[in-house]
Amino acid sequence: MSKDVKIKRGLDIKLLGEAQKTVSQVTSKNFAIKPPDFVGVFPKLLVKEGDTVKAGTPVFFDKYRDNIIFTSPVSGKVEEVHRGAKRKMLEVRITADGNQDSVDFGKADPGSVTKEVVIEKLLKSGVWANIRQRPYSVIANPEHSPKAIFISAFDSSPLAPDCSFIIEKEAKAFQAGIDILKKLTPGKVHLNVHTEKTKSPVFLNTKGVEINKFSGPHPSGNVGIQIHHIDPVSKGEIVWYLNPQSVVMIGKLFLEGRYDGSRIIALTGSGVKDPKYYKVIAGISISDIVENQVGKSDNVRYISGNVLTGDKIDRDGYLGFYNNHITVIPEGNHFDFLGWALPRLKKYSVSKSYFSWLTPNRKYNLDTNLNGGHRAFVLTGLYEKVFPMDIYPMQLLKAIIVKDLDMIENLGIYEVDEEDFALCEFVDPSKTEMQSIVREGLDFIRKEME
Repeated sequence: MSKDVKIKRGLDIKLLGEAQKTVSQVTSKNFAIKPPDFVGVFPKLLVKEGDTVKAGTPVFFDKYRDNIIFTSPVSGKVEEVHRGAKRKMLEVRITADGNQDSVDFGKADPGSVTKEVVIEKLLKSGVWANIRQRPYSVIANPEHSPKAIFISAFDSSPLAPDCSFIIEKEAKAFQAGIDILKKLTPGKVHLNVHTEKTKSPVFLNTKGVEINKFSGPHPSGNVGIQIHHIDPVSKGEIVWYLNPQSVVMIGKLFLEGRYDGSRIIALTGSGVKDPKYYKVIAGISISDIVENQVGKSDNVRYISGNVLTGDKIDRDGYLGFYNNHITVIPEGNHFDFLGWALPRLKKYSVSKSYFSWLTPNRKYNLDTNLNGGHRAFVLTGLYEKVFPMDIYPMQLLKAIIVKDLDMIENLGIYEVDEEDFALCEFVDPSKTEMQSIVREGLDFIRKEME
């Protein structure tokens, strides 16, 4: 039975620079697949510099799960394998030839294809990487059978792209993707929409899913919050999740027989002249997107993703595999003399330290300044106000820090992901890097359990 869930604890951070609903096409010669995007994957190369590839050509695989393959999003030539410290593979850079030739994986009817064929085709094409699991938030194991699959049809993070707008012309592929996903679980496929904001008939008329309605502030759009309120994950249980554009990608693989890495992303933030949507191919260099939108001398930060959970990248960096969003905001490398003692009438504050609470609908031009230094945990009660799970966030973080396995399990580690703690990190007066701590906890418990 579908559910109607109202999230009461959370926080909507209103920023300047929302994308206008117009879509521009961007072409580029520079693309990359970034192994660090895939948590828990140890990449082993299948190509070398100078090799010619097509869209869908295998580029590397996971050393410990050799059936998990990662493929090129474009046709062209492998330009460079970029490595970091200890020769860690950071990027496989590909120069596109502009032809977008694709490997032919063969068309198949989503309604009649078997589960075995579905898994084989998803793995061989590299599209499987779009499907992740809870617990641990790693790429799903194709040998497992999840109790349910979750798709969040809206994003509540700051300046988030409108999923309904992005998906409005992909009804056929989206339905095909849903038909495929239904074959991968004996349970339900949950499609979670926003009570007021989700208007797209593509979502509301989808067949074969259980449509659940959510309302309330961020993080209501986080799939982890949705799982917690619909079908929580206990020890020994597994659920899978993916985003709407990944569902479309799966649908197109079976309808067209090819790897289609195209997607619509939003370029947002107060550092952008004309925030809007762009149609791109996964792994694109953002330099071609921001070329006429952000001055080269501007003191800004480029983020692949949103301001709470995204990754800082350079101007010539590449879009993350799971990101449909680029944010550009001012860099906060400045110091405000006596900043704590000033009235700060235009300064944003979660508490009532400043006067922002008098104008709740005002949008702010925030930068990356921490406005303070790191210090010990402070008991303020702020975390619980923005954390809509029946979990004690501070106690869980402390258990992770001391590596108390039993306590970590009992406090709900199997339900959470880094992004679920992003708001706690934002409001934290201690400036603690909570998302990093949560990832350490997830990696620790995964190592202990497997």
